[in-house]
Amino acid sequence: MSKFHYTKTEQEINNVLKYQRDKLDAISFPDNKEIDKRIKESEALLKNLGISLPDRNTKSTAILPQGVAVVPTWDELCKEAESVVGNQCVLEDLFTEEEIKTNELYIRQLNREYNELHRLDKYDIGISAAAGLTASLVDILMVGIPQKTPEGLKGGVLANYVRDYFDKRFPEEEMQRLANSKVSKVPYDAQDNRNTTQYVEGLSTYYHRLLSLGHDPLLGLVIGVADIMSGSMTTIDKTGKIITQIMPGYADRTEKDLFLAIAKQIIHFKSDITTSMGLPAPLMGLFNLLQLGNIGEEEQTIAEIVQGMYYEGYDFIHFCSLSIPVMIAEVIVRIGYAVKRIKEGHSIKESIPLSTNHEKHPKLGTMLFVGHSAAVAVNAGKVYFTKNPMAINYPQWMAFGKYSYQQLKWGLIDKPEARKAYVDGILNDQLTDVFYSVDRTFYSYFDHYVVVMS
Repeated sequence: MSKFHYTKTEQEINNVLKYQRDKLDAISFPDNKEIDKRIKESEALLKNLGISLPDRNTKSTAILPQGVAVVPTWDELCKEAESVVGNQCVLEDLFTEEEIKTNELYIRQLNREYNELHRLDKYDIGISAAAGLTASLVDILMVGIPQKTPEGLKGGVLANYVRDYFDKRFPEEEMQRLANSKVSKVPYDAQDNRNTTQYVEGLSTYYHRLLSLGHDPLLGLVIGVADIMSGSMTTIDKTGKIITQIMPGYADRTEKDLFLAIAKQIIHFKSDITTSMGLPAPLMGLFNLLQLGNIGEEEQTIAEIVQGMYYEGYDFIHFCSLSIPVMIAEVIVRIGYAVKRIKEGHSIKESIPLSTNHEKHPKLGTMLFVGHSAAVAVNAGKVYFTKNPMAINYPQWMAFGKYSYQQLKWGLIDKPEARKAYVDGILNDQLTDVFYSVDRTFYSYFDHYVVVMS
């Protein structure tokens, strides 16, 4: 007679085993807590069926076809294991030297597979290089270098088209009336030092928009609005000195309401955009801080060179013209990437090249980096051979800086972590398959050898 007394039918017990097996199969990555939980549930169900169970911490016996098997307690098993192999074991002890070498080779293979997903092939490089060279040709042949003429600033065909568009969009007479109206007057618009409380070196009708940060197309949306609300003027003078001062003579130009201040700021931008000394390029005023360098025959600092560029017509409108070749490079790379992905069998949704996330689009960020690098290299050669700083494509260098940072971060930080996650994911999937295989083997054995005793 067995120690276990079964009062239910074999079919009922099989139903319990099947229920527990299904619950265990649903566990992707079982841990100790989950296993304990399942054991307790199994014990409760077996007890409900009238089956008496032995205490966990005492030896128990099970009747198998070969006879009675004695099951030691967990503590006894641990002590026996420590006496045989000790307690300084590592995972590698479970494998032979040949198996360890095989595992290392397999992991290296998985790393190579991940690297291949992100490595540019000849078509990717061709698309990127074509984009960079096309953008450079548009810059050289169609944008050109602005020059002052009796008809105003003139450059290449594309640059002239953009400037004419702004002139039509913001007519001179209308902008003049707007500039003279109170709604566009701001406290940071002093054109010389007659109305300042602190002297600003270089403040004049030519340079006041470059020196006053409120006129910067980007910084002005923060600093300019703050100046309007406080009645002040924030400048970086020609010597690199930062000055913020209250403008008592322009007290009637302030706005205390934030939204009214933003509206006044935008209106002032509009009134200045097509003037002879228009708005500077974004962040151009910050270059006044760079009082360093010994460049060219005149041994100028970086700040002096930028001030000269602004004087010669390197303004916001020219910045917009220079942005077109940059956008062309972006469009060529992204369209080329999408077409290639679709031909490789990916869906249109998966191929839409909006995000540069390397997990969603493995090669797009690198291709954009290569394309803008090529364009920057050509632009650097153009500046070197012309010896003219006006040939610098400022938006192109900004794009290059952005993608250089992203690529550096990807290569040094994100890629190693993503590669590790890729390898670990494959290994975990294979380990899960092993767990399922063990479960199936166990239940097959258990179902075959359980003997129902009455």
